[in-house]
Amino acid sequence: MNRPALIAGLLLALSCYAQPERSEQRTAMERPRGAERAARMATRGTRGAVAAGTDFAADAGMRLFLAGGNAVDAGVAAMFAAAVAEYSHFAFGGEAPILIRTRGGEVKCVTGLGPMPKLATAEFFRTRKMKPGEIGNAEPGGLKAMVPAAGVLPALVPGMIDGGLLALREFGTKSFADVIAPAIELAEGMPMDETRAGSIGRARKFFELWPSSKSIFLPGGKPPVPGDIFRQTDLARTLRSMAEAESRAHTAGRCRTAAIDAVRDHFYRGDIARRIDAFSRANDGLLRYEDLAAFRAEIEAPVSATYRGATVYKPGFWSQGPSMLQALNILEGYDLKAMGLNSADYIHTLIETLKLVYADRDTYYGDPKFGKVPAERLLSKEYAAERRKQVGAQASMEFRPGLGGRHPSQSEVARARVEEAYLARDTTCVVAWDRDGNVFSATPSGAWLPAVAAGDTGILLGHRAQSFLLIPGHPNELAGGKRPRITLSPTLVVKDGQPILALSTPGGDNQDQSLLQVLLDAVEFGMNPQQAVEAPRVQTRHLVSSFDNHAMLPGDLLLDERVTADTVKALAGRGHKTQTRSRFASGAAPVMIRILGNGMIEAGADPYGYRAARAW
Repeated sequence: MNRPALIAGLLLALSCYAQPERSEQRTAMERPRGAERAARMATRGTRGAVAAGTDFAADAGMRLFLAGGNAVDAGVAAMFAAAVAEYSHFAFGGEAPILIRTRGGEVKCVTGLGPMPKLATAEFFRTRKMKPGEIGNAEPGGLKAMVPAAGVLPALVPGMIDGGLLALREFGTKSFADVIAPAIELAEGMPMDETRAGSIGRARKFFELWPSSKSIFLPGGKPPVPGDIFRQTDLARTLRSMAEAESRAHTAGRCRTAAIDAVRDHFYRGDIARRIDAFSRANDGLLRYEDLAAFRAEIEAPVSATYRGATVYKPGFWSQGPSMLQALNILEGYDLKAMGLNSADYIHTLIETLKLVYADRDTYYGDPKFGKVPAERLLSKEYAAERRKQVGAQASMEFRPGLGGRHPSQSEVARARVEEAYLARDTTCVVAWDRDGNVFSATPSGAWLPAVAAGDTGILLGHRAQSFLLIPGHPNELAGGKRPRITLSPTLVVKDGQPILALSTPGGDNQDQSLLQVLLDAVEFGMNPQQAVEAPRVQTRHLVSSFDNHAMLPGDLLLDERVTADTVKALAGRGHKTQTRSRFASGAAPVMIRILGNGMIEAGADPYGYRAARAW
């Protein structure tokens, strides 16, 4: 090589070597004040993006994008794949509220939540004693006045399946066979990971009580270990039968939407529903064929509130979603940016606000079909201004609902100990976005382990009924045909007629607390989606738990380990009962997608919760 060429080559090599350093410097300069360096970069593309609970679900969504599908096709495919791959947290017997923004600019809510079986009554659960395999460590003689945390009795009508099919029918472009294909492949065999293996191991005693579940999760009588190939053969057969129902409809000359209706009928009004009914009857469950046959997911208007010129959309008062809107209304009256991200002032203001809105949630929220919720008042700016005056300088230890409401009385149930293996086990999340402006945000959950498989259908029955209360006259009192007030809470944000953010997270009662902080990280502190989902978060448990024994921990405040020692000390000085926890145990694991003004789509997924994002 001649000398000029050699010099040119060396200069090129040096420039390539130096580029990462310059890039890192630029990244550091652009990092919002108070935000540490993110473990990952945001995932970016111009045609579409999907973020979900696992690589399997995100890859399923991307397959639909690459096949020409839109964000709804990708979102439903990811959700169905998650119901197979993330059985520790969510399965086909669960539920999924879905928010969709159409390319025409409308925002819709798909109510993928089934009701309690018609045979159920609050009195039945008030007087009945627990049995082994329902709650785990029941009190001597059997605890009364509690909905079991596991078993067949807390099963609702599976709502997620019809919710996903309705979303696909009305807003997607692909067939059911297209979107279910990744799920079937996973059911036929997928690698076992540490998260799922741990869940199966914890629930081993439960599976020994239920042969239909034992055959799936303890093959050969032993729990699988990471690296094993895990198969859900019965579920694969059920899913293939649903795809075959669509194929028969196409052969008969029915159009795409009618063919998807044939899938819905096959599950809820055909052989699958009858087999679920037979299993429930044989095992003293309440779910019947008539409950499944009568169910239809619905499309309704979401609820919303404005914040700093943007409109934030959530599911209705049958979810906890409106609590985030109430919090935004209160927080809009503060200069949060001036307080500083995760300063003592910022965290105190946030937590005291959340205590107020969760008191309203626990007092007034419930299925609007069974009673009137004071929705307009709760979401008004005037009410927020009144509640803002109740945010004091010290941490409140009181339960303070507005509008003259009272604390839901806590019976012996709140003092009952639920065995670790039976506690509610999180959920998952899916968001998808395409360049045409279609946006999909869902929070699928239910039928987490330990769960009962409905005979040889492979469908795991849910246990969401534990979110009901048994307090006479309460808006969330259990009743046949009624939906429990759930924690599942996807989010969409629109500004000037254009979607700007889609968010979702697992976390139970922590969902809207975490989503609120992630949203503020983006809107107030300028973080990109990856920075926002990785930023330290805090959580209050000064609320009535939506699960298990419905306990409340007044003043309890959980802080990310990255919150400074001085801040922790200052919060304790204000009366908060502080605890510090690992970033890997934050109680939530959110995902977020946003669109930039130049058409770039950015996605972020919490690495500490092993979430995944894809873009193209």
